[in-house]
Amino acid sequence: MMAAIAASDFENDVIIYERNDRVGRKILATGNGRCNMTNINAGIGNYYGGHPEFIKCAIDKFWVRKTMDFFSELGILCREEEGGKIYPYSGQASAVLDVLRMRLDKAGVKIKTKYEVKNISKNKNGFTLSFYNGETARADKVIIATGGRAAPNLGSTGAGYEILRRFGHTITDLSPSLVQIKTDDDIVKKLKGIKLQARVMLGEYSERGETLFTEYGLSGPPIFSLSAKLAGQKEIALDMMPEYSTEQLTALIYERITSNPECALENFFVGMLNKRVGQSLLKSIGVEPLSRSADTLSHKEITRIAETIKNWRFNVRGTMSWNNAQVTKGGADTSEFDPETMESKLVKGLYAVGELLDIDGDCGGYNLQWAWSSGYIAGMSMRQ
Repeated sequence: MMAAIAASDFENDVIIYERNDRVGRKILATGNGRCNMTNINAGIGNYYGGHPEFIKCAIDKFWVRKTMDFFSELGILCREEEGGKIYPYSGQASAVLDVLRMRLDKAGVKIKTKYEVKNISKNKNGFTLSFYNGETARADKVIIATGGRAAPNLGSTGAGYEILRRFGHTITDLSPSLVQIKTDDDIVKKLKGIKLQARVMLGEYSERGETLFTEYGLSGPPIFSLSAKLAGQKEIALDMMPEYSTEQLTALIYERITSNPECALENFFVGMLNKRVGQSLLKSIGVEPLSRSADTLSHKEITRIAETIKNWRFNVRGTMSWNNAQVTKGGADTSEFDPETMESKLVKGLYAVGELLDIDGDCGGYNLQWAWSSGYIAGMSMRQ
């Protein structure tokens, strides 16, 4: 939609061919239905891929402030929330989709839904598009904006990769990203549904925020962000009391024992940690039975408890499937595209944008910013 708006100068004949029965379904699912449009803090360090510096031209040409100005002109009042996340003030993703559709209509862009592209071929007169419904269409230039493979229930089949591959483009390995992480389930399954504010650590990386135990592993914004950095990692760890040091926690545990020495271990963490989380933690490090009184804890056990609260480790078993992923990691090799225009270096007049390229961002509005920016640049370049 952004590419079509940018490409239209009220004279060009711009057409969107949409596989679904309506455009913009994915927008409605972003930000838990609120549409995390962008992030004030967006920079190269928030993006990944073989060549993340590819986005530098986008930062120079159409980035966060211009995106916010663009949507402001369309009628979207923005608000900044924790972590620099930008949402429509109304809290409705549908508002973002509505203003884009109104702008498309004003620009005279035609939208043809239920048109799934089967193949695109290049000839001396431009391009020929073949559709699964048996129809064909001609175009001078083509922008492929199919998205990746994440969330196939919303229409992302990964078909764009195959089209680019037929034109000779290299497609890197693809994997789900911004997705829940699977761990050994013997502990987490019993804690299903419990949320806590934690610092989550994965190798040299860490994120802080609301973390959710699930029957298969861990979820929540910090987990989504770290899933992009999962390659090769065997363990993920939780610091459940990031405001305290291990030494401070040790002293705190001693204070609680002194205050209530006869407290059964099964209730020892009440008011400090989630009760069930505390019980599972004790069992995981062999501090049993939970019917023991607090004053039976040895110094070694107390130290181990404090260390585990700060660094509770879980074995990683991968991620959830494409159905759960918010974005695709990997894509078309960006070295084969011009970062100034998003045009293919192999096929003149052919452009690729957004998630289709080997660029993926952190959780928090970064991937939508890349969609807006790359689409805008490709559309403006198509006019030339």
